[in-house]
Amino acid sequence: MEQQIQSKRLTGRIAAERIRMMEVPRISAAVIEGFKALGDPVGIVSDVMDELGIPHGVIGSHVLKPTISGARIVGPALTLRNIVQRVDPLNGAKNKVNKMAEFEAHNLALPGDVLVIQGVPNISNMGGISAQTGLRQGEIGAVVSGAIRDLAHSREIGYPLWASEFTPVTGKWRIETVEINGPVQIVDVRVEPGDLVLADETGVCFVPRERLEDVLVLAQKKSEAESIRCQAIDDGVPIYELINSSYGEKARGA
Repeated sequence: MEQQIQSKRLTGRIAAERIRMMEVPRISAAVIEGFKALGDPVGIVSDVMDELGIPHGVIGSHVLKPTISGARIVGPALTLRNIVQRVDPLNGAKNKVNKMAEFEAHNLALPGDVLVIQGVPNISNMGGISAQTGLRQGEIGAVVSGAIRDLAHSREIGYPLWASEFTPVTGKWRIETVEINGPVQIVDVRVEPGDLVLADETGVCFVPRERLEDVLVLAQKKSEAESIRCQAIDDGVPIYELINSSYGEKARGA
């Protein structure tokens, strides 16, 4: 890893040894497109994870609030962990000690990545210039357990975020980034770099990368069954038939 890090020009905002991976594990385009084709994916994938016994990986939009109505994203997690800066914030501001390193994460981003930040409350972990930089680097959005700011900026450029708080208080001089592309804790969900992030207006779902194909296969079956049931509603099928939970499966011959 050390040789790989040296081959990339870093910003120096965080020590190189605190970057656990220079590139998150990639997910095949076919898998990404399969999840995208589910439409609003979080509800279906949440059900599938329940059925497969995969540990809880879903967070509702009342906790992680979307900043852009109707936004949907599907992509691998590029992770970052912040803590409260371990110096007096007033002295830090006076001496201009900025230890935030999300720009290093942007520097490492590949097209389609989702920045996932284990942040701190009451202080902004990401602002508008940061969002614009991430968008330029190919990120499709961000999930932040903590506060963000500059919502108008990120909305204007079309960079969606899901965050637990909004605040005008800057993270400069107050926040320190301690790790990039290591495991992070997003509310009560542990997320590894390269896990799949799905987010829409209902919430955010994290799928462990080693279970992606299992989840996708069952999610596609459920999505097809739901489409059959919706068509049946439009076609006037009696309710006593519709309430049979296996109606869609029977209709498609499963």
